[in-house]
Amino acid sequence: MRILVSGASGLVGSAIVRRFASPADEVVRLVRRESGPGPAEVPWNPEAGTIAAEGLEGLDAVVHLAGENLGTGRWTRAKKARIRTSRVDGTRLLASALAGLKRPPKVLISASAVGFYGNRGDEELDEQSPPGTGFLAGLCRDWEAATEPAAQAGIRVVTARFGVILAREGGALARMLPIFRLGLGGRLGSGRQFMSWITLDDALGALRFVVADDSLSGPVNLVAPNPVTNREFTKTLGRVLHRPTLLPAPALALRIALGEMAGEMLLASARVLPRRLLASGFRPTARALEPALRATVEPSV
Repeated sequence: MRILVSGASGLVGSAIVRRFASPADEVVRLVRRESGPGPAEVPWNPEAGTIAAEGLEGLDAVVHLAGENLGTGRWTRAKKARIRTSRVDGTRLLASALAGLKRPPKVLISASAVGFYGNRGDEELDEQSPPGTGFLAGLCRDWEAATEPAAQAGIRVVTARFGVILAREGGALARMLPIFRLGLGGRLGSGRQFMSWITLDDALGALRFVVADDSLSGPVNLVAPNPVTNREFTKTLGRVLHRPTLLPAPALALRIALGEMAGEMLLASARVLPRRLLASGFRPTARALEPALRATVEPSV
């Protein structure tokens, strides 16, 4: 297969480049380089609305992951505008370019997030659940809708709603580990909010599965089948690291420090289940949190 990956320098994208490439498969990067693209690269500029569409001919699959980081810093008006432009406008640009090809790919997998569901308490959520409210839920809704040009052109489109990805290489867990190893970790707010998680290995396995399964289209939750509360996650990570977890971060302090982002990403509750993946036959290797965390962090402890 010939697979295009955007966001190839991010956590998931770089793992795809490392693990998907083989003598039988070619991974092409969608990149932004002022000096010009290198081998196996296609240039684009989402802000300028430009993309080298000729480099997209002959692809078998596209995995679109590019976008402004959601989880760093306060969501100022300028930050929110950059997030929307990079994710919504960038996705529409790519989907429109793919739709206009003479030989379009068979499948476009476009990243989304479980933030689509908003803050829903302990309600069990699956792909049939309606969107929530707030900036993140609205962003995910518009982000997914931006793939419509590709779907209208007959390309199979899957919107992959990622949960928190557990990995040593980056993401939320990598930011937590130094704090927890010092014994300074603790629950966030009340700790009652649900976290929907998936290991990096299972996220990559699910993406491969979705590429190969022609029956899957539309939203697919990329999460483990057993979401946990933040309190449970905190206690489990402390147990794995043999460290106390006695220093909670009060909700008010988080909101003062991080504003809207804290409310929607750290304190919101989304109890999301991977019903479509499981019904299609995908079997995650990590179903329970503690063994998943041990497999992820113990080699570097």
